[in-house]
Amino acid sequence: MSTVAVTPDEPAPPAKSFPARFVGVFVSPGETFADIARSPGFLPPMIVAAIMSIAVTETMLAKIGMERIVRMSIEQSKGAANMSPQQIDQAVQQGAKIGGIIAHVAGVIGAPIFLLILAGLGLLIVNAMFGGQANFKTALSVASYAYMPLLLGGLMALGIIVFGDPEHFNPENPAPTNAGFFLNPLDTSKPLYKFATSMDLFTIWLLVLLGIGFSAAAGRKVKALNVFLVYFGMWMVWVIGKVALSALTG
Repeated sequence: MSTVAVTPDEPAPPAKSFPARFVGVFVSPGETFADIARSPGFLPPMIVAAIMSIAVTETMLAKIGMERIVRMSIEQSKGAANMSPQQIDQAVQQGAKIGGIIAHVAGVIGAPIFLLILAGLGLLIVNAMFGGQANFKTALSVASYAYMPLLLGGLMALGIIVFGDPEHFNPENPAPTNAGFFLNPLDTSKPLYKFATSMDLFTIWLLVLLGIGFSAAAGRKVKALNVFLVYFGMWMVWVIGKVALSALTG
C-alpha cells in the first residue's frame, strides 16, 4: 500500500511593524497591503492621521487666527460687495466664535471620520459590487494606511502656516499639491478654481492606494484597477457637484 507524503503548509510570515508598513506604503504598496490584509490593524495609522490633523488645525488657529480666516472667506464671497465694513466686522466676530469651536472639534475627529467613510465605501465596492468578502477591520486598516501619503501634504501645510505670509494663506487650499494653490481665488472664476483645487495629486495617490489595498483585502479576486476606477468615479461625481454648485452660487 502506497502512502502519499503530505507537505505541511508553510507558516505565514510575521506581520510587519507599523514603521515597516508606513515605509512600505510608499516603496512597496502591493506587498505592504498584502501584509495588512493578512494581519489588519488600524489604530497606529489612524492615531498618526489624527495627530497630524490636530497639529495642522491648532497651528493654523494659533498662527493665522480664526478671525482672519473668516474674514478671508467673507471677502471672497459674492455677498461681500453688498456689506458695509461694519457688517463685515460683525460677521467676522460672530463667525470666529462658532468657527473656532468647529475647527477644534474637526481637528480631532475629522481624520477618523474620513477614514471610516473611505472604509465603508471600500466595503461597498469590494463586497457589494464585486462579490468580495472583506471585513470592516481590514477595510479600515487599508483606508488608514492608504491615507499615510497625505501626511506629506500636512507637513507642507505646516511649513506654509509657520513660515509663509498669513495674509495670503488659504485654509481651503493650504498646500501646493494642486494647480488651484497657485491661482488667486478673487481673480479666478469659482467653477475653475474649485476644479483646479480638486485635481489634487495626493488625492489621486490616495485613490491608487485604495485600489491596491482593497484588491489585497479581497484576496486579489478583485482587480486593483477596478476598485480604483469606482473610487475615481465617485470622486469625480463629488468634484462635478462642487463645481456645479459654485457656478450656481457664484
